Amino acid sequence: MDVLQVKIADLQAARNSGLLITVGLGSCLGVSLYDAQNKVAGLAHILLADSKPFKENGRFGNPAKFVDTAIPLLMKKMTALGGIPEKFVAKIAGGSQIFYSANNLSNIGEKNIKAARKILDFYQVPIVGEDVGGNYGRTMRLFVNSGRVLISTAGKGEREI
Repeated sequence: MDVLQVKIADLQAARNSGLLITVGLGSCLGVSLYDAQNKVAGLAHILLADSKPFKENGRFGNPAKFVDTAIPLLMKKMTALGGIPEKFVAKIAGGSQIFYSANNLSNIGEKNIKAARKILDFYQVPIVGEDVGGNYGRTMRLFVNSGRVLISTAGKGEREI
């Protein structure tokens, strides 16, 4: 089985077979999309919710880094492989609050979760599974042939979403 590693601020798409995996989801958010009819899968490891402040400062860089640009880019890559956006379903994982802040203004994980829900709703992609929040890291594995997503967490084991 081909294994595609999805690094931080990265995304990958595949068709028919293989495994997409991302490790170290803390405040970052893993977003998987799947088209069961055409067996097209995609996985993004997203760092931040909103690209706009970075665009305004001229520091935009990598579109896979932000929820508002990574999800449309992932959909485009999957469509190029034969996926049909109307058939896509999503599963999300991560968005933890790894670093405690007394004022809670810097809860990057929560912002990532909210942004993903908003953009997926905009594109009419239903979220059919999730493992989000908390204060621990996760590994996310997406099996391309089935759309099955497994979440592994140190000390908490593995579960399917």
